[in-house]
Amino acid sequence: MSISRIIFQRFTAFEKLDVSPSPGINVLIGANGTGKTHLMKTVYAACDITKTGERYAEKLTKTFLPSGRALGRPVKRRQGSTKSKVGIYREGLKLICSFSNHATNTAKITGARDWEGEKVESVYIPVKEMLSNAPGFRSLYSQRAIHFEAVYADILDRAYLPPLLGPTDSSRKRLLETLQKTMEGKVMIKDEEFFLRNKQGNLEFSLLAEGIRKLGLLWLLIQNGTLLNGSVLFWDEPETNLNPKLFGPLMDILLELQRLEVQIFLATHDYVILKELDLRMRPEDNVLFHSLYQDRDSGEILCHSSDQYLGIHPNAIQETFLDLFDRDVKRDLGA
Repeated sequence: MSISRIIFQRFTAFEKLDVSPSPGINVLIGANGTGKTHLMKTVYAACDITKTGERYAEKLTKTFLPSGRALGRPVKRRQGSTKSKVGIYREGLKLICSFSNHATNTAKITGARDWEGEKVESVYIPVKEMLSNAPGFRSLYSQRAIHFEAVYADILDRAYLPPLLGPTDSSRKRLLETLQKTMEGKVMIKDEEFFLRNKQGNLEFSLLAEGIRKLGLLWLLIQNGTLLNGSVLFWDEPETNLNPKLFGPLMDILLELQRLEVQIFLATHDYVILKELDLRMRPEDNVLFHSLYQDRDSGEILCHSSDQYLGIHPNAIQETFLDLFDRDVKRDLGA
């Protein structure tokens, strides 16, 4: 069951938000500070507790890591006391979390038992690459109070999972072969250290370009079954440190995962990512573009959704790219 609705009231950057995501790919765009990462982390936390059994309020705190680990700090700031409400829906299930700006670690939760009764596989890929720093990190995180958001330990937990039993189905095999061709090798793990095995031998991830490490992580998540039918993938700025030539092949892989019924949330600032997705998607693909922006009149963060690239409004990424193109042409023409 995919995420079908997301509601925020007075939470982080949002006064009010009501979004109905696509069961396929959801692309979040917007300027810095418009809440793209906050939205993904909140939904990811709701998905993750179905597997771990953690309380949602506790998972939110670990995921956002507010000062003093006080749950109330993500409440949208205003004078006096106020309350936040977060609602995550998937078909007939809902998880509602309410808490005040004075809350430390308690919240009013509705629907948790039914929500946790329907497991959902999920993974959050943060901007910072973790596989090259993986050896020993999980034991350190579990035994010491180190200041790392939970998503960094979580992604390593997923990456270390062994492959599924039985033969690899044809769809996953095709995706794995595509990634292997792009990376020119396969990923292997030895003593908690990740290596790329290719014609040169075993190359540790600390010696690889960060973009290749990202593709290696995606290979692992497909190989070990984390990304299967019904899974939810959250990926924050996949373009970071990735060669632009690889953006197109990466979008092909994400589109194929969507066709295999993996729901995807993707936050990006990159024009080429948007256009590669636009040019490679088929009419039957489920893709929604969500533009988060600050309203000029109210100052509040709003969201406009479109299933067409040309329908994205406002589109700060395209506006910036076109402005750059215009200035380049004017310079060449001597204007």
